[in-house]
Parts: sequence; structure tokens; C-alpha cells
Amino acid sequence: MNDSAPSEKLNMVNFKSPAIRTLHFTWFAFFLTFVLWFSHAPMRDSIMGAFDLTKAQWKALLILNVALTIPSRILVGILVDKFGPRLTYSIMLMTGGVLCSLFAISTSYEMLTLTRFLMGFVGAGFVIGIRMVGEWFPAKQVGLAEGIYGGWGNFGSAAAAMSLPTLAIFFGGENGWRYALFSISAIAFIYGFIFYRSVRNTPKGSTYFKPKKAGGLEVSNKRDFYFLLAMNVPMYAALAVLAWKLSPTGVNLLPQTAVTVIYLALAALFVFQTSQIIKVNKEMLKTGSVPEYQRYSFRQVAILDINYFITFGSELAVVSMLPGFFADTFGLPMTQAALLASGFAFMNLVARPSGGWMSDKFGRRRTMIILLAGLAIGYLTLGQISGVWPIALAVIATMCCSFFVQAGEGAVFAMVPLIQRRMTGQIAGMAGAYGNVGAVTFLTIYSFVDASTFFNVIAASSVMGFIASYFLQEPKGHVSEVNEDGTVELIEVS
Repeated sequence: MNDSAPSEKLNMVNFKSPAIRTLHFTWFAFFLTFVLWFSHAPMRDSIMGAFDLTKAQWKALLILNVALTIPSRILVGILVDKFGPRLTYSIMLMTGGVLCSLFAISTSYEMLTLTRFLMGFVGAGFVIGIRMVGEWFPAKQVGLAEGIYGGWGNFGSAAAAMSLPTLAIFFGGENGWRYALFSISAIAFIYGFIFYRSVRNTPKGSTYFKPKKAGGLEVSNKRDFYFLLAMNVPMYAALAVLAWKLSPTGVNLLPQTAVTVIYLALAALFVFQTSQIIKVNKEMLKTGSVPEYQRYSFRQVAILDINYFITFGSELAVVSMLPGFFADTFGLPMTQAALLASGFAFMNLVARPSGGWMSDKFGRRRTMIILLAGLAIGYLTLGQISGVWPIALAVIATMCCSFFVQAGEGAVFAMVPLIQRRMTGQIAGMAGAYGNVGAVTFLTIYSFVDASTFFNVIAASSVMGFIASYFLQEPKGHVSEVNEDGTVELIEVS
């Protein structure tokens, strides 16, 4: 984290500032990954028509789209801490462009499901920029900077909803949607090269701190070790739920034999990850703790995980279903419904930076409590929307709810870089993975209930985050990081 920045105000048009230039290059990389990741949602009618899909099959695609992101964010968090965000993001953009192109040329539902499942890897791009931005901005600016990165990047899902249906019409014909996806795939692939040539991992003279060992999250004591293992369980449970959803008792996409193999693979993967965590924390398990200057509270990480489960998890779920909800509720054509529904993601432009700014100015804990309360009220309101509502009022309610959702996301990641700098990627990866656990959970619920019940369930879950936020500790003073030469450097966190 760059402690040398002289001003507490961010001038976003000051392109002479290396930090500001890096922020712009990075949020646009995130923006492109979100355009790719949610390119399918506004194309619902075209894709369903081309492949004669049922609503159950479409909902299965929505769940598949967020499934792989759960383990991917953990993996990408490890990679970004080890290799740096510059290389990792460049590879992510180029890979995402290839995967989106494969989705566009799909000729069967099976190919659609496979490529959409693999597209979940692109959703891990968010984690990379959290580490990059954390390296370039000081503690008093990092919340707002991370909010701008996340908010302007998250806007990619709204940009996809607003532009892709029109682009498909421009290309024309029954394959217009395919050409639209090819176009954004090419842009993302080319930008991967541009990003690599345009950014650095850290400001000149700054150290890029890396974990002592790769493969698992370091913790400070045995209690936190077992807490970490417990927190890993829901990630595998969410993937198991997805496998069950695709089984013969669900949408019957996979045979029971394949589902059983997936269960066994998830169990083996959990055992492997546990072994890696034991390996990384071997010395701590022998002594019972780590030196005081390397300690941090894993409880902080767990609370942020829970809050991102609720905030980002609900956003992913709502962004996936909202165009269809507006179309079905108000009898609108899909192009118009997608445009109106984009208001939910559109709020990212101001909401997420606002959440980061509030966290910087008013405190991490207080901001989180306020935003979780507002989120609950917002979703309770959406649960009341029906066809008798004026469309304008429904859109306003959607955008108001969205503000609290995305400001809450900004508040979460305003704090992530302040816990333990050398592990920012892994902490961001775990929190981000929990966001996708939330998405899988909420989309699975949505596959069984109507939209009103769906919104009310999210509102009820917000109470969990509201209560958890009371136990959040405000970062104060400095944290210590060890240079490669063994010297200790203090990093400001307040």
C-alpha cells in the first residue's frame, strides 16, 4: 500500500499520476471481465429460442455461470499474491475472450452448459484488482479507490444489458447474438496485451510482499486454523448443491453416476485444500501461534466473507434474474426489460465508491452496520413489486435497493487490504468466493420459489450480516510485513 500519497482526495482526471492511471487501467480490465461474464443474461430470449430451452434449463445456466468462480477466486487469490496482478489479469482477460467465443459458437445445450460453467473462471478477475489497487493507494484513500475499481468495473454487467441486445440487432439475423459476443471477446483479448504493457504491480521503490508459503491462507493461532477449515465447508457445500441441482432429481442434465463422481471429487478437493492449509501453517501448529507482529484476527475475514455472501451474492443472483423478472411481471419485450433491469447494476458507478468513501470517513464497522440495515429494507421493498406497480416506481425501488447492496460491497473491500497486506489476494479471494457461494445459494432458492419470496429470503439473510458486523474490529495503527531481506516494515491501516 503506497503510503507516500500526499493528498486524501482522489483526482480521477489526473492522468499524470501513476496511481490514477493504474486505477483506470485496472477498473476497465474488471469492467471487461464483467461484460464477458454476464453477456448471456440480456440474450435470454435469443439463446432460449435458438436452442429451444425450457425455463428450468435457463435457470440451470444461471447457476452454472457462478459455480466455478467459487474455487477460481481462491486459486486466483493465491496466484495474484505469488505472481502479481499485472501478469495474472492479462492472462485472465485473454482466457475470458477465448471462453466467451466458445460459448458464442455453441451448437448444443451441452456445449452451452460447459462453456458457461467455464466462464465462471472469468468472475475471479475481481480479486486481482483488489491487490493491485491496494498496492497503489494509502489507507486513507484505499476504500474510495477500491470502491471506484469495484463499482466502475461491476458496471460491466449493466453495460452488457444495455448494449449487447442492440449490438445483436445491429448484426441482425438469428445469429446476431453470436456476433455480439464475438465482438466483446475480441476486445477483451486485445486488452489483455494492452494491460500487460501499461501497468506495474507496485509504485517505483515499493516492495511487492508475498506470502511465506503458497497453497493456503496463513492464520495466527490454532483457534483461527479450525475456524478457517470450518469456513471452507460452505464453499464445497455450494458446489455440491449445484451438482444435485443438475442431477436427475433436479433439471436432469447430468446422470446420477456423474453427480456421484462430482461429490467424490469435491470431497477429495476439500481434503487436498486442508492438507495445503496444514502445510502452510505447520510451524504455527507446532508452536501454537506466530510472532506478534505477524498476527491478525481471522474473525475479521469471516465477517467480511458473510457480508459479501449477502451483498455480492444477492447482486449476482438479481442481475441474472432481473431482466426476466421485469419482462414477465410487466409484459415487456426482453430488450426493454433488460434496459430497465440494468438500473440495478448501473448504481455500481456511484454506490460502490460511496460505500468505500463512507468506510474511509465514518469507520469500517459503523458503515457496514448501516448499509446492511438498508439492504434488508431494500429487498423487502422489491418483494412487494407486482404488475400493478407503475414501472417507473419499480425501477426506482430497484435502484435504491441496489445502492445499499453495492455500497455494502464497497465497504467490505475497503477493509480487505487493511487486514494483512501480503495475503490481500487470498483474503480477497475467499471473500469473493463467498460472494459466489451466496449467488449459488440464492439462485438455487430462486429455482424453487417465486420472485417475491426470493427477494424476501435475501432480506432475511441480511439480518445475519447485520449482527455479524457488530463484532467487526476497526483497523487501527499499523500492521507489520517482512521484506525478503528479513527486515520488518510497518504499513499504515488507519
